Amino acid sequence: MKDIIECRERLRGIFNITVTPFTPAGGIDFPALRENIERVIGLGYDGLLIGGTYGEFPVMSLAERRELFANVMECVQDRVAVMLCSAASDPREARELTEMAGELGGLPMVTAPFVSEITDEQIFSYFQEVAPLSRTGILVYNAPGIGITLSPALLERLADIPGVVGIKQGDLNPTAIDQIANRLRGKLRLFCASDLAFLGPMMAGFDGISTTNSGALPELVLATFRALEKGDAATARDLHQLWFDYRTLARQHGQPQLVKAAMALRGFNGGTVRAPLKPISESALAALTSVMHKLASDSRTGVMLSR
Repeated sequence: MKDIIECRERLRGIFNITVTPFTPAGGIDFPALRENIERVIGLGYDGLLIGGTYGEFPVMSLAERRELFANVMECVQDRVAVMLCSAASDPREARELTEMAGELGGLPMVTAPFVSEITDEQIFSYFQEVAPLSRTGILVYNAPGIGITLSPALLERLADIPGVVGIKQGDLNPTAIDQIANRLRGKLRLFCASDLAFLGPMMAGFDGISTTNSGALPELVLATFRALEKGDAATARDLHQLWFDYRTLARQHGQPQLVKAAMALRGFNGGTVRAPLKPISESALAALTSVMHKLASDSRTGVMLSR
């Protein structure tokens, strides 16, 4: 993507949140990462999100994140749109990564600074400073998981900053979704940050979703999204219901831990997680294996297991 105009045009649809496969020795397994990227591109995903929260960016060094960005963009070769998470606890790193992401042709995804008791005015000022750094614009990530939830009123203000091309909404409170969809739809791109409950935001008028669990269930999540995109809400509902038991486990044991374990059951190389995260327990793995076998037994899911 060469500029903000092209970026905005391509920022829609279903984006795979690509897990970062770490080797047992702790390094990034770039061949495995490329395999996982090629899989979802081959299936017809509209884009990728690299190095996000579930890509475990907080446990990567700045040098690793630079290398990750460069390797991914070299692999993708502009075949699909790519969000590159440039969030950081250190604003200096966030600025550097935001500029780099834009230069590489990706869309930087930026969160509010991870600072306790930060005010709305300080958050607004931060995004004003960061947005001009990227030639492709920035995506504002409203990420309650970092301890800061951006209100619909603040998001409306952020939408007026030149260079803000979209919002990835992690606060799925129905009231917030309703306000954002009706006040900002058409003004900039709206993405639902969770594949665990994306039917509502999409029906409200959002432009797309980012999905972590498509690393393990790429065919099923894609089919669900495409049905909804075509206006077939009943099929989307039925397909989404098929993996409710999986979602229950994801909520219990965490992502990306469960995704990587499920990928292994399918013969996909998601690698391991980095500390402080730990692989799921043996009992959790047994429950996941049972759920995955159930999904594999249903022809509608597209799921095939390697073991």
